[in-house]
Amino acid sequence: MKPLNVIVVGAGIVGISVALRLQAQGMNVRVLDRRGVAAEASAGNAGAFAFTDIIPLATPGIMRKAPKWLLDPMGPLSVRPAYALKIAPWMLRFWRASWRDRYETSVQAQTRLMDLSRAALERQISEVNGEALMQREGQLQLYEGEKQFRASLAAWDMRHRLGIKFTLLEQPDAIAELQPGLHPRFTHAVFTPDWLNTTDPKAWTDHLARQFRARGGRIEQAEITALSQSGAQVTLTGRGSDYSADKVVVAAGAWSHHLARTLGDRIPLETERGYNTTLPPGAFDLHTHLTFGNHGFVVSRIANGIRVGGAVELGGLTLPPNYKRTEVLLNKAARFLPSLKTEGGRQWMGFRPSMPDSLPVIGCAPRAPSVIYAFGHGHLGLTQSAGTAELVADLVSGTAPALPVDAYSPLRF
Repeated sequence: MKPLNVIVVGAGIVGISVALRLQAQGMNVRVLDRRGVAAEASAGNAGAFAFTDIIPLATPGIMRKAPKWLLDPMGPLSVRPAYALKIAPWMLRFWRASWRDRYETSVQAQTRLMDLSRAALERQISEVNGEALMQREGQLQLYEGEKQFRASLAAWDMRHRLGIKFTLLEQPDAIAELQPGLHPRFTHAVFTPDWLNTTDPKAWTDHLARQFRARGGRIEQAEITALSQSGAQVTLTGRGSDYSADKVVVAAGAWSHHLARTLGDRIPLETERGYNTTLPPGAFDLHTHLTFGNHGFVVSRIANGIRVGGAVELGGLTLPPNYKRTEVLLNKAARFLPSLKTEGGRQWMGFRPSMPDSLPVIGCAPRAPSVIYAFGHGHLGLTQSAGTAELVADLVSGTAPALPVDAYSPLRF
């Protein structure tokens, strides 16, 4: 039987992981990307495989907090004023996703995908000899005072019921044993030992891409502007060249909904603009990934340097970056880690493709069943890349997926 010819649109961590998985199943696979491997969010993220991060952004009661956050242009969740009207329909869906029924459904679906992705990542690491690019040092979620800590316990209790391992730390000495050098304002913490990071998200994606090429895969720079299906073939219209394939996977991150629209699918994907500063080696002696959840940022070790980044700015793809956000985050990090050296940093902004319910879109295009969507992971693209790849490979080959994919359907809105 002739192997399927498959084109994957997108050479970020999701697209490359999908391509590798399809290739392992004997398919002829080509990857197309407008800028190349790991040229967008896959290059500049925090490097975390956040398998404990099962709580969606749209939590019950969040809309009571949202106005305060949204009015603070430097807060952990903000909307650029120039974008407020355009994003209003997405915000309405976000509000609906925070209702108790939708929220609990999202948590369950996120947990299933996290469980699959954790196991799939270990398979992927083994298959590509990638252990040298992993850091298995856990994560410390930090709280300022008893009140803040107690307010978080309901979410941790939910994680406990879902089988996530963690340790509650209510003594400063216990926190300092895991991470010296924190400001004493952080009196409580939770340590998740199974959390892991890559040494560098770009280096990890590049490593997977090299494995894909070494096994006969092709990666080309091409900007695809439209898709159409006629009979068994899918046509990809590009700037300068057209392509055709038996199957197409759309994994183009924050640009994916534009391609979906050419097939008649209006998918409510928005852009979480993430900001960070990467400091050179020697900036701080970091022992574990640090999460300052109430301030909306993290500190992680990247290629022997330190990356300080996070927050959510909803501002689309065209507005210019607001690098004051990186400065605010770095200044906070300097207060929270008094010995942090903030000189010589490199600023970055990237586009994280986000759905209102924090779940990705994984499934066949309703009007073009030979096109499979794999996008909308928000800040969890790296985390869920290997699991998404296994689900997409099942959909492409016609095999029953390892878990039900209805919760991730492009039709759910």
